[in-house]
Amino acid sequence: MRRIVVGSVLLGLASQALGQDVRTGIQAWTEGRYPQAVAIWKPLAQNGSADAAFNLGQAYKLGRGVPADLAAAQRYYEQAARGGHLEAQTSLGLLLFQNGNRAGALRWLGQAAQAGEPRAMLVYGTALFNGDGVPEDRARAYAFVSRAAAQGLAPARVTLGEMDQLIPLDERKKGVALAQVMVAKPAAPAPAAGSKSGRRTSAKLAARSPTPATPAVAARPAPQGAFRVQLGAFRDSSAATSLFARLSPKLGGASMTLVPSGTMTRLQVGPYATRAQASAACAALRPQPCFPVAAR
Repeated sequence: MRRIVVGSVLLGLASQALGQDVRTGIQAWTEGRYPQAVAIWKPLAQNGSADAAFNLGQAYKLGRGVPADLAAAQRYYEQAARGGHLEAQTSLGLLLFQNGNRAGALRWLGQAAQAGEPRAMLVYGTALFNGDGVPEDRARAYAFVSRAAAQGLAPARVTLGEMDQLIPLDERKKGVALAQVMVAKPAAPAPAAGSKSGRRTSAKLAARSPTPATPAVAARPAPQGAFRVQLGAFRDSSAATSLFARLSPKLGGASMTLVPSGTMTRLQVGPYATRAQASAACAALRPQPCFPVAAR
């Protein structure tokens, strides 16, 4: 699962009515006083604060102020998710996905997607495209991914462009119309995870990973060296090179490419002739978050 940049997530919580004590914890966190932040949030979470519970989930996931503990992170995410916290619903879904609980992951991601959380819309739209744990519905998949792209989620824009090549125009038009309806009013309940999907066509979404940046559409055969694998996005390029150095023994001689993206640097490795080869390279790196991308 891709490491969430805690500054942007923690300071950009969905709730607009954070309690002063929660804000005090956030201030301590941004100043690097992680144990103090955790100490502030714990009693608030015990008293039912979804914001504090979400922040504790982040702390346990990242191992800041407390030892890294994904089980504890999951408990706090779930507490916040049950309190209606969209970031927590998405983070919980992604964590469950990483742990192999696809049904539980899709239940939370579907709920967050319907509420408009862009990362959840991208991942849940991917599942709908494939009929992977939910009934296949490509028009609805296009609606969710197009909404995520409209909110500026860069991987969603890439996925949407590839969907344009795989979904017929009439279905895409239905997806756009459905997206407009979704924005105007709440969507219908998400199909139950694990239900039987309809007939699948040959093109599927590849790299169904728990990270929101990972879904990518499996395209037609590509020329030699047309794909890389992406291993993360970093504010500090030295973190990207350090990760590459750590993983290089498993990469079979593949080379590193650093791709600037706004204030971030994407770590990509390759080249690979086909998306299938790139996906196989990702599989060898598990549990490291990894997904195929077109080399540009």
